[in-house]
Amino acid sequence: MHSKNLCLVLLLSLLMVACGPAVSPAPTAATPPPSTDTAAPPLHIRLPMGYIPNVQFAPFYVAVEKGYFRQEGIEIAFDYSFETDGVALVGANQLPFAVVSGEQVLLARAQGLPVVYVTAWYQQFPISVVAKASEGIHAPADLKGKKIGIPGLFGATYVGLSALLHTANLKETDVTLDAIGFTQVEALLSGQEQVVVGYTTNEPIQLRAQGVEITELRVADYVQLASNGIITNEKQIAENPKLVQGFVRAFLRGLQDTIANPDQAYEISKKYVENLSQANEALQKEILKRSIEMWKADRLGYADPQAWKNMHETLLRMGLLSQPLEVEKAFSNDFLP
Repeated sequence: MHSKNLCLVLLLSLLMVACGPAVSPAPTAATPPPSTDTAAPPLHIRLPMGYIPNVQFAPFYVAVEKGYFRQEGIEIAFDYSFETDGVALVGANQLPFAVVSGEQVLLARAQGLPVVYVTAWYQQFPISVVAKASEGIHAPADLKGKKIGIPGLFGATYVGLSALLHTANLKETDVTLDAIGFTQVEALLSGQEQVVVGYTTNEPIQLRAQGVEITELRVADYVQLASNGIITNEKQIAENPKLVQGFVRAFLRGLQDTIANPDQAYEISKKYVENLSQANEALQKEILKRSIEMWKADRLGYADPQAWKNMHETLLRMGLLSQPLEVEKAFSNDFLP
């Protein structure tokens, strides 16, 4: 696929959300500690999540449930729809924030969308390459000649696999890529694929829960890449910096509480995730536990400049970016507490 077309597919394939009106100017948010003034009505914000309700969104649920967003003068409506592109809406200032993966920020900016990543949620790129133990895949170099099932030539799984192959000086032509959609577990169990690429907090956990002996190559163990976080846009930063700061602060309070007390966060998530109460609790708590390990940092929310440089280089090498970008404009740590 032509690289320009592929960029468009990437940009339009992920975080989807119904169109909404531009956000009105934000109310003034207090500096720490957060304001408790509830006299003014809260600013209603629709937040594209990019995925269905899930226990992995626990930090957001905790921040809402404990009133952290409301203390900043914000009321959140989670949007899990896939009708339009959340990245594009934030870039056009029709929405102020969205949850996105790191590669999408650079791809959006390459398309002229002035989005800016203002909070690193995941400190580790959450993609893994998984195989049955009998395949003997213990290092990236062992992937040479293998048939690899992947959702498609787009998104974080594709970027993560390419970065992993590069660490072993392998190219896509050294493996056979098979676009299988999001059927990685079934494809590996049936023997359709020798190797599959999925999310660290999903397919490996599911396979182990079914008693399958696997080997797992976590992309984050080999290369640091900019991962999932929160974006806004240059207009919001220029005109509503206190709104951005308040949003970031509220989210990070929810993130800290989730890390400190995952059992409480799990119970709160039941209110927001339909059927979580009836789900396999051990499996869901393992998903949350493994997610938390990928969120931890000495400074929560910090965007690592080297991770952004690595992502930039990966996208250029893959041909997903046709020319270099000013990477330092794509992210900011200025709004962290």
